[in-house]
Amino acid sequence: MSEDRELRRVVKAVLDSDVRTAGYDLKVSVTDGVAQVTGIVDTLAEKEQVDQILSGIRGLKGFDNGVSISTDGSIIDEDVEEEVTEELNADPAVNLRHVGARSVKGNVFLVGTVDSQEEEKAAIRAASRARGVRSVVSQLKMKRNEYDVNSLEAIFHHQVNNDGENQGRKNIF
Repeated sequence: MSEDRELRRVVKAVLDSDVRTAGYDLKVSVTDGVAQVTGIVDTLAEKEQVDQILSGIRGLKGFDNGVSISTDGSIIDEDVEEEVTEELNADPAVNLRHVGARSVKGNVFLVGTVDSQEEEKAAIRAASRARGVRSVVSQLKMKRNEYDVNSLEAIFHHQVNNDGENQGRKNIF
């Protein structure tokens, strides 16, 4: 399987030369054109970067990202929440007044409201950069425009206003 050996060499070289993964000494094996990558990184964002890097390597039939996330020392959920809040606050695309985070064993749940899908994506990316985050679940809600005529609330208020106006009119039939 000289093809697998050559692919392994290419994958290892790409991971070792990329500034996002170079310092982690990730291990690579290739079997039948499918790469298996193992090792330890500090954040979920770094693990996700491995996926991005591998998906750009020509010749791979697939890959298995077996990279683990670990921090230096123990980190509790309160620490994770604090780190996520710092990352959210550092991202200008996220309005921290409307977005918060809760952590359960490193699984972060984003809560609150956002103005757009772009803001939601920015919040997810920011949270994944925090130490101790194993996964990010968005429970963010999109803010509704109060003038959105298609919302149930707008239809209800429109009907109530019409009913009130009709009560003051006399039927002329």
